Amino acid sequence: MDLLIGTSNAGKLREIAEMLGDLPIRVLSLKDVGLDHMDVAEDADSLEANARLKVEAYARASGLPTLADDTGLFVDALDGRPGIYPARYGGAELTMPQRRALLLSELSGVPVERRTARFIAVIALRTPQGEVQFATGVCEGRIATEEMHGESGFGYDPVFMPAGHDISFSQMGETEKNKISHRGLSVRAALPILQSWIERGL
Repeated sequence: MDLLIGTSNAGKLREIAEMLGDLPIRVLSLKDVGLDHMDVAEDADSLEANARLKVEAYARASGLPTLADDTGLFVDALDGRPGIYPARYGGAELTMPQRRALLLSELSGVPVERRTARFIAVIALRTPQGEVQFATGVCEGRIATEEMHGESGFGYDPVFMPAGHDISFSQMGETEKNKISHRGLSVRAALPILQSWIERGL
């Protein structure tokens, strides 16, 4: 089965493709189907609604079974910010390193025990016939006091330390990260849906 992954984020695409490796699925990127320059407005008020916007747009444009996700980072000491808009935190003009620096600056002086946060990922899956289903993954953790770079990761990974670990996502190998991450949990929750699609011959 061909499956379009509706993201322009190379890190997300790589992680999702790796986690789907045991299924008889050929993963296609937006570039593979000529949609890499297609912009989808993510202006809804929830992760699920934004994931639906993306999956509907890419599935209609491609005619393929499609997976898209939306991810939020919710920091308790910041009243839930960046929330559902992590890629726009601080303004559209900021780079990701600048967003991480802003996050650490806003948490300056906040003690470790109050730096709790969670990543939430919502996956939307759509068949060519218009059937949409969702899968969710949540990873609890905390924001580090400084960037902790490693060999992998992207986005906020260098400043997010998952619960039970004293290293950041970016210091973990991808296999270890995928076992516990919000995206890994959401993809695993989506596997039965994808398996049913394969059995139905989509």
